[in-house]
Amino acid sequence: MYRDTLSLLGPALPVVSFLGRLPTAMCQLGSLLLVAETSGSLATAGLTGGALAAGQTVAGPLIGRLADRHGQRGIVLAASLANAVAVTALVLAALADAPTGALVALGALAGATVPQVGPLARTRSVALARRSGADDRLVGAVLSFEGTLDEVSFVLGPALVGLAAALAHPAAALLLAALLLAVCGTAFALHPTARALAPVVTTRTSAAERTRLPGSAYALRGTMVLQGAMFGASQAGITALTEQLGAPAQAGLVYAAMGVMSAAVGLSMAAVPARIGLTTRWRAATAGLVVLSAPLLLADSLGALYAVVVVLGAAYAPHLITVFGLTERTVPAARLAESMAFLTSGIVGGQALALAVSGRLAEGHGAPAAFAVAVGAAVACAVLSWTVRAASPVREELTPAA
Repeated sequence: MYRDTLSLLGPALPVVSFLGRLPTAMCQLGSLLLVAETSGSLATAGLTGGALAAGQTVAGPLIGRLADRHGQRGIVLAASLANAVAVTALVLAALADAPTGALVALGALAGATVPQVGPLARTRSVALARRSGADDRLVGAVLSFEGTLDEVSFVLGPALVGLAAALAHPAAALLLAALLLAVCGTAFALHPTARALAPVVTTRTSAAERTRLPGSAYALRGTMVLQGAMFGASQAGITALTEQLGAPAQAGLVYAAMGVMSAAVGLSMAAVPARIGLTTRWRAATAGLVVLSAPLLLADSLGALYAVVVVLGAAYAPHLITVFGLTERTVPAARLAESMAFLTSGIVGGQALALAVSGRLAEGHGAPAAFAVAVGAAVACAVLSWTVRAASPVREELTPAA
């Protein structure tokens, strides 16, 4: 199935889309480390990183909507170049000891100009599959492949930042991110497959259709915010517990191990039989999130933490990939890029908010308090999956359950 996926996408598109989305995974941690080192203030670093996340959360869906209306080529090209300039400006400002207000503003600009390569690559790949007459199983394989690229980027990105900070300076990681944005973001924008998505012609009819999203589309966005909250709370809890155990350097490795497991399971999703529908997969995935996150509350050693977190990673990819699949089936084609960007922005926003809240809880009450936020988010995901049901067994469009 993945052979068909690679044949459909060609050799270049997955490479440039992966390298083009890698800076997004580098900039959050990179900005925190850079500003913390140059300013000597964790508070300033937190404000800058928070502004970056807020900018991406707010502007991401707007970039997706513009791509739906005007095509990906011009929008991605402009955003990639603007983002490269904004990230470079943030590096130069931090090295020049700029005031906090300037750093926060540049952080927000760097977040707002993220070109959304991940969501738009997913939209483009699905469009290529649909245009070729692919069946739902191949579309599912395409979504699994794109989800795995996301997972690998979110593991490799912070690792590259940590390596650059250890060997040189955090500024080196962000300058590398800016270079990747300029080169690979441009390559993704100009790739011939950008023509697979024709701009939406705005008429009264099409404009009316664009406004019609089923209620389930908002439920799917909500579950992605909760998924992001699980990421943020887990990160805060892992950091707190490794510090308590006297091994703070292990925090990144633990989180990376979870990401590697998630990516591996994500690749295997293409083998799930087609007779198991997306709604059933969603409910099974959220049940897995609840069952596998609960042991976090009991982890009290480094070995136990590794074991629990790695096993929990097996539930993340199925949930993410299934929600993207349900969204592809649920929303109008004219709003697909916007909706995919909403999902990704929801993860970013949920992660940033939960990291801030659970970080404070961990400071006052220890790692279990942060992990409790992750478990609570998992329970909320499960509730959502069981209060939304499929209306059509053919297309699996969703409507709120009575």
